[in-house]
Amino acid sequence: MVMMGLERLVVTLKSKIRSLKMKKPYDKIEKSESMRVEIRSRKARKLIEETLKIADSPKSRTYAF
Repeated sequence: MVMMGLERLVVTLKSKIRSLKMKKPYDKIEKSESMRVEIRSRKARKLIEETLKIADSPKSRTYAF
């Protein structure tokens, strides 16, 4: 009798979890021009930061004479 209650509980929990996974994904919003500019500037800042990090590292010391 206790096993039947546990089995029923497990079945209901599984179905609830499945229904949560099956929810409709969010609607994709279109990017505005300001969002595109912000994304480009973030990428540019990241690239500049990485370049400066490489340039400042002692391993990349090259001297042009």
